[in-house]
Amino acid sequence: MSFSRAEAVERVERLVGTVESDPMPVPVREVWVYGDLALGLDPVERVDVYLTKDLLFGKEPDRGERFAEQGVQGVGTTVDADWAEQFPEHVRANHAGHAAPERCLAAHLLGEDEPVHLEVCNTGFENNVTQRLRAAQDRGSYEQLLDPRAVCLWVEGTRSDTAFGKLRDGELVFPTLPEALGMLGMDEKEADTAASELSAYRERQEGTTVRGDVV
Repeated sequence: MSFSRAEAVERVERLVGTVESDPMPVPVREVWVYGDLALGLDPVERVDVYLTKDLLFGKEPDRGERFAEQGVQGVGTTVDADWAEQFPEHVRANHAGHAAPERCLAAHLLGEDEPVHLEVCNTGFENNVTQRLRAAQDRGSYEQLLDPRAVCLWVEGTRSDTAFGKLRDGELVFPTLPEALGMLGMDEKEADTAASELSAYRERQEGTTVRGDVV
């Protein structure tokens, strides 16, 4: 399954619309797309979306008792209790049984088996690109790099119609992935290796995937 570019842009517009209109399990501050859709490819094999989230404030631990009885801890402290009570079908936990904001967001925003990858982090896209690059270089493993070629579509309640228009028309111009990684400080050989590993990892992914990150 893949999207045409027009379908991919429409899908991201619906996602942003949901962020704008629905309560969220945690506050969402930014929505970005990166990779193939930002590059204007058609078709788009996978849509990569990045959400910047804030920590939950006004915690209400006592209101999570109902979900704790069902084996999910942290409703009211990790994810919003009002949201969980309104959308209990979207409450998701990690392997330890604690409410996982990134999984809750994915359940709320994405359908099953859509070719969409959702990255959720507490810091902005550009900062996380450099953080992940340093970590990848330290480990010598590049699969979890973020493709730095991206566009911000929504920030703190404001949608960028200009960015959506350029995305829809395929007007954004980016360098190749090795060139983009080189601009971030990788030498040519490492950038080629990193780009190959990241591309191979991405090609192995199927359906809907989500990753939560804390910086």
